[in-house]
Amino acid sequence: MPACLLCQSQIQIKLTLPWLLSWQPMRRPVVCDRCWQRFESIKRLHACPGCGRAQDQPTQCLDCARWPTLAGFHNEALFRYNEAMQTYFHQYKFSGDYQLRQVFATVFQQAVCQRIAHTAAIVVTIPVTLATMQTRGFNQVSGWIPTIETAAVLTTQATTKLVPQSKKDRHARLLTPQPFKLTTPTDITGQSILIVDDIYTTGRTIRHAASLLLENGAKSVTGLTLAR
Repeated sequence: MPACLLCQSQIQIKLTLPWLLSWQPMRRPVVCDRCWQRFESIKRLHACPGCGRAQDQPTQCLDCARWPTLAGFHNEALFRYNEAMQTYFHQYKFSGDYQLRQVFATVFQQAVCQRIAHTAAIVVTIPVTLATMQTRGFNQVSGWIPTIETAAVLTTQATTKLVPQSKKDRHARLLTPQPFKLTTPTDITGQSILIVDDIYTTGRTIRHAASLLLENGAKSVTGLTLAR
C-alpha cells in the first residue's frame, strides 16, 4: 500500500465499480483522505471575483477595492491558505521537499487546462530569483504543472538575494518595487495570458507581473493561484 506523503500513514486504495468498468490504469493516491480533508477548497460562488478570497458572497473584497483597476485582471484561487496549507508550503517550498509537488499536481494541472481550453491563453509562471533556484533547486509552481507548456517571458531583476516575500509584513509587500522584466517582449503581443503562482497574499507580486505584461502588448491577463 502507498504511504501518504504528508503523514506517512498507509493509504487504503478503494476499488469502485465505475473504475473497474473503465479499463483505465489505476492512479495511486499520494495523500490520505484525512490529510486531504484538511485543505479547504474555494468555490467561485463564495469568493471575491477580483482575487479569489473565500467569503460569503461573490462581491469585491476590501483588499481589491483598494487596488486601481488593472485592465480586467482578476485572480482565482483554489484553496484557502489555512493551517494545513501553511504546513504544506513550509515543507514543500521552504524545506525543499520536491516530492510534495505531487500533492497538488493533478488538481492544479486540471485547473490550468480548464482555464486555457477555450481562450488559447499562454501560461506564464512567476519566476524565482537565481539565488532561490540555487538554494531550493526548483520553481514550486512549475512542479505542479510538469506536462503543461509554459512561456518563459518573465525573469527577475534581482542580482542579489532580496528579503523573501514570506518574511515581509503587508505594508512592506505593498511597497515592493517592480521585481520583473521581460525576456522576450514580442512573444506576448496580442496574447491572452494566464499567470500561475502559489499564493495570493496582498496581490502585489502577481499584479506587478500582470501590469508589465499588459504594458508590453498582452491582450488580456488573468491569474490562478493555488491558495489565497
